[in-house]
Amino acid sequence: MSTAPHPNRPVPRAGVLAIEAYVPGKSQGGPGVKVHKLSANENPLGPSPKAIAAFQSANALELYPDGSSTKLREAIAAQYGLDPTRIVCGTGSDELLMLTAAAFAGPGDEVLYSQHGFLVYRIAALAAGATPVVAPEKDYRSDVDALLAAVTEKTRVVFLANPNNPTGTYLPFDEVRRLQRGLPPHVLLALDAAYAEYVRRNDYEAGIELVATCSNVVMLRTFSKIYGLAALRVGWLYGPAEVADAINRIRGAFNVSAPGLAAAVAAIEDTAHVETAVAHNETWLPWLAQELTTLGLIVTPSVTNFLLVHFPQTPGRTAKEADAFLSQRGLILRRVDSYGLPDALRVTIGTEEANRLLVETLKAFMGGEAGHGA
Repeated sequence: MSTAPHPNRPVPRAGVLAIEAYVPGKSQGGPGVKVHKLSANENPLGPSPKAIAAFQSANALELYPDGSSTKLREAIAAQYGLDPTRIVCGTGSDELLMLTAAAFAGPGDEVLYSQHGFLVYRIAALAAGATPVVAPEKDYRSDVDALLAAVTEKTRVVFLANPNNPTGTYLPFDEVRRLQRGLPPHVLLALDAAYAEYVRRNDYEAGIELVATCSNVVMLRTFSKIYGLAALRVGWLYGPAEVADAINRIRGAFNVSAPGLAAAVAAIEDTAHVETAVAHNETWLPWLAQELTTLGLIVTPSVTNFLLVHFPQTPGRTAKEADAFLSQRGLILRRVDSYGLPDALRVTIGTEEANRLLVETLKAFMGGEAGHGA
């Protein structure tokens, strides 16, 4: 029997205090200026009017929501041709990432992800008691060879954001398939496809077909991005029946709110609104990338609704100084120091007004006005 003295207060288990809490992008600018929040990859067009109406109609607030998210799972299944019993809904895809790690990894296990992968992967691993392992990237893109080289006997989950946040890059599906084939069958490959609806590349797939043919792959999606329902926190996972069963056993019984469920059903059925959002992005993503490149900034090619913009280390022109300059003028971008990218800012594709103002303001910053103070 251990004779070690007990601590004089409750102590979190190993790994919890190693977590650096996720810090969302800021949303406030300088005093007296109109704010354009371009820090969280939200849909500048907002949600579908039909989703808003459904949300407003869900007013029986005294009643618990459907704990099985039945109507939403059926709507998702109808949209994509899936088996609704293999869909799990959650409080955003963040919760489903956490549940995936909790269900399939624990103390002594490893959770693998790429160098500039979504910060929640590390949090999910540590929260589960597992060890996070990072594989290097090439040109800000996940590297299948590096990921496979990092797999050990302890690996239990591999998280792959495709497209990736905050870089905006993606892996062609042949590469994703190669990654799956190289993994031991007991290792779960979790494809985080939060930005899938924005991708317009013939060699991209979100992961539905791979889930359908493999027993160790899940795909995660969200209603926070193209559907414009970030405030309601709704996401979903599609996976093998056994994986869905395991996650259902540990998720909260009523984890998605009734207004969230109603709005999400209406949102996924309003395909015209989604097409409008895609068209807006297809217009302004290349325009903004070209304009920023013309200013002398380096822009990582993106297939999403955001751009990773690299600034020089020259005093007066750094990412930190650009962020301060833009913030004072109401343009809120995302610092990505926590992703190991201190010389870059991530910018969401905004409204036409926001996009044009951003270019004009950065033109002033790069042209010398920054030296006269923010």
